[in-house]
Order: sequence, then C-alpha cells, then structure tokens
Amino acid sequence: MSDGPHGLPHGWANTTLREIAEIVGGLTKDAKKSLGAGFRDVPYLRVANVQRGRLDLAEIKLISASESDIQKLSLQPGDMLLNEGGDRDKLGRGWIWQGQIPVCIHQNHVFRARLQSGDIDPLYIAHFTNSMAQSYFAEHGSQTTNLASISLTKLGFLPIRIPPAKEQQRIVAKIEELFSDLDAGVAELKAAQKKLVQYRQSLLKSAVEGALTAEWRAQNTPTETGAQLLERILHERRARWEAKQLAKFESQGKAPPKGWQAKYPEPVQPDTTDLPDLPEGWVWASVDMLGEIASGVAKGSKRDADVPVREVPYLRVANVQRGFLDLNEVKTILATERDIADLKLQAGDVLFNEGGDRDKLGRGWVWREEVADCIHQNHVFRVRPYLRDVLPELISHHGNTFGKTWFQNAGKQTTNLASINMTMLRMFPVPFGPTDEQRELLDQLDVHLDLLDRQEQTVELAFKQSTAQRQNILHAAFSGQLVPQDPNDEPASVLLERIRAERAAQAAVKKLRGRKAKEAA
Repeated sequence: MSDGPHGLPHGWANTTLREIAEIVGGLTKDAKKSLGAGFRDVPYLRVANVQRGRLDLAEIKLISASESDIQKLSLQPGDMLLNEGGDRDKLGRGWIWQGQIPVCIHQNHVFRARLQSGDIDPLYIAHFTNSMAQSYFAEHGSQTTNLASISLTKLGFLPIRIPPAKEQQRIVAKIEELFSDLDAGVAELKAAQKKLVQYRQSLLKSAVEGALTAEWRAQNTPTETGAQLLERILHERRARWEAKQLAKFESQGKAPPKGWQAKYPEPVQPDTTDLPDLPEGWVWASVDMLGEIASGVAKGSKRDADVPVREVPYLRVANVQRGFLDLNEVKTILATERDIADLKLQAGDVLFNEGGDRDKLGRGWVWREEVADCIHQNHVFRVRPYLRDVLPELISHHGNTFGKTWFQNAGKQTTNLASINMTMLRMFPVPFGPTDEQRELLDQLDVHLDLLDRQEQTVELAFKQSTAQRQNILHAAFSGQLVPQDPNDEPASVLLERIRAERAAQAAVKKLRGRKAKEAA
C-alpha cells in the first residue's frame, strides 16, 4: 500500500539514521596510548564479530582502554552495530547488541548507533540496514585498492523508511516468525546436504574397494585378473623406457653400451601395511607402476632469451578440484615449444595437486581435453596411464577418498603450506581390478553419482529459493505489504517530531550547562 506522501505507505515517514540515532565510531588500537596509567584491558568487538544478522562472539579479544573511553564506548542492550568496511560486502553489515558481555566496547571499524527513542524498534532498523540499505552502502562507500569503507557522516545520511511504532513491532514479529520457519527449513537442508556428502564418500569407498561390484563379480569371470593386467602394464612400462633410451643414444650418435638395460628403474612397490584386503582378482599397485608421472612448468622460470616462446593455457591448483575441474578461469603462460610438447595434457591424464592448504594434497580429477593446447604448472602433477585398460577415473576417485587421508599423512607441512613430492606420489597405493570389472564399476558408479548430483542440485536450488524468499519477505516488510496497517496507529511523522523536540530540549540543556560552567569559571 502506498497512499501516503512520497509514495510511502499510510502513516510512514522518511528519515535518516542520524535523525533517530546517536552514531559514534569506536576505539583505535594504539599501543603507545595503552602504556599510560589509568588503562585497563576490556573486551571489544571487531569487524569479524559483527556479521550480517548475527554477532559471532566465539572469539572476543581484549584492548587496553582508558576509563573515559570505556565509559563513552561501553555497549548497551539495543545498540546497533554496523561495520565501517573491509571487503565491499561488509559495508554496513551488522546486528543488535543484547548485553551478552557485561562490559564491552567496539573498535573504530565498527560504528555504534544508539536509537534516541524507545518507540523505534532496533530490530526493524537492523533488518533494514542489512537488506534495503545495501544499495546505499554500495553507492556511497569509498574504495581503495584492497578495502572499502563508509564514513560516519555518510552513514548518518542513510535514508530510512519509518512506519508507525506499533506497525514496526508487527513487522518485526512477522519477520521473526517467517525467518524462524525458513531457518528450520535451511537446517533440514544442511542436514540433507551433510548426508549426501557422507553417502558420496561411502559410495566411492565401496567402489574403489570392490564392494560395489560384488554381485557382478559373483556372476562374471574376467578374461584376466588384476595381477595379469598389472604384468602387461609393467611390460609396457619397461618397453617405453627402453625405447626412450634407444632414441637418446641414437640422437647422440652412440651405440647402446653393454648392460644398459640393467639400469632400468624398477617401479616403486606399494606399502600394503594396514591396507584393507581386496576382492579376489584385485591387487594393490603403486602409481609408479600404473603411469608416467610428470611435474609442470614453473611460472617465471628463467629461459634463454633466444628461445622462442608462445602463450598457452595452463592449469593451476585452483583449477584442479576434488572430483572435478573448475575451468571458469584458465590463465595463460609463456612456454617454449619443448615445454609445450612435454607438458601438453592428453585425454585420460590423471591430475593431482602438489599442495597448498593441507586439504588440497592429492586433490584432483581426470583431463578430457576440455581446453586445446593446455599444459599444467609445477604445483599440479600429471599421471599418464601406460595402457588404456587402466581407467583413470578410478585412480582419481581413489585419490579423492582413501587417498585424501593417505596424502595428508604423507605430506610435508611448513608454516603455511603442505605439500607432496613426486617420490610420495609414486608410492601412492591404488586398488586395481580386472579391466572388465573396472568398466562395470565405473558404469555403476556413474549411475549412482548422476542420481547423487541431481539430489545435490535439488538441495542447492532449495537453498537459493530460501535466500530469495528471505529477500522477498524483507522487501514486503519495508514496502508496507507484510502486515496489515492500522489507521489508528500514531503516524511516524509524529514520532519523528517528538524525537526532534526531545533532542532540541537536550541540546538546550547542554548549552545552558556549558554557559553556567563558563560563568562559574
């Protein structure tokens, strides 16, 4: 309903935050001041504590402050807290202080707005600043290279639509009621999402350990066992090494020396200690047995000035996720033709992340030539199976389930980063079954994962619908459409006039006291 002045609902009025609230900045952290006498440590709120629609009080730090600052900045129940800045989406983010800590102040990056009348509901204002006011913050916030901020002055001019006091109460009550229902629904969605994640892990574990194809295995006899397939792979591994060595001797114009074949590097054997038993016909194999391992190109590596280079796409750790490739942003790098030839990805290459955060160790998926002429950086390892009878998706699925724990235990940890090296990756044990069963397993897994993906997409859609519904509720609230209006309510204009009169009276008293103090001096 918009039958009031300026397109407002009946009884509503336009105002600004500074007209209805006293706004102050907080305390600046200053080590020099804190060394003086008369200071003591008190809890204080930072930007991290002031979230949108809630306060995160899990970690409250202390700050040294004078008694006068503590008295001036101590928070009172009903105070609105609004963030001055940080990332742009933090501008004006905030919520209501309810006196959770007896004596608590706020830092200078958090504004406090103390309403000047008990007839203005702080929850109404807080819901407004976290929703309809966001366009104002985006328009009037200042942006530096890394940070955005809004000044106290601009915050004071924030336009607010005020309904009558009783309608504010009805609006807040309805918002809380509807949000409570939405929160209950979101909690159920989160529980369902968690169960789907657990089911995915359970499904993948049952696949790579052979449980998923137990029934198929009981009814089918493979043409060769996993051990026999592994023998063929190892024969191909040696044949490729010998061919490469012979090509090297030929390029150097040399005859192969006596006993050169004895220098063949035997593959690393998997350590099967504490590994689970496998189904009949399956074996444990190391990655070194199954495929050729290569590291990628280092960004900024030195090259001879006379060697030509060209720009090609390359995969980074950010592109190689657990169970999928994120190719929304594929960057380019200058590389020599030799690097491109050596590192160009081929369909079926299994990618493993070298490191970063500990949960990224070994994370990866399979390349299927999604981007032409694409190579990989040195923080992404590539495993290229020796035979097509090795299904790369199964290696990757194993790396993303059992391998997640294995890599975290085997990885090296520095102060900020964790990493694995090629030696560790070579030792990574993979359960390996007959080719026929691998194909059946992957077929069954694809069916299950497709169904699981659709269920997860349904949950994600429900999350988005919940967010949209929350915004619809707030839009209806601040346009006068959420609750019935009562023509007998005192208009907001009368309320605002009363606040102005009270502030004028307070200013006059303050001025009189100042005059008397001056005359007494």
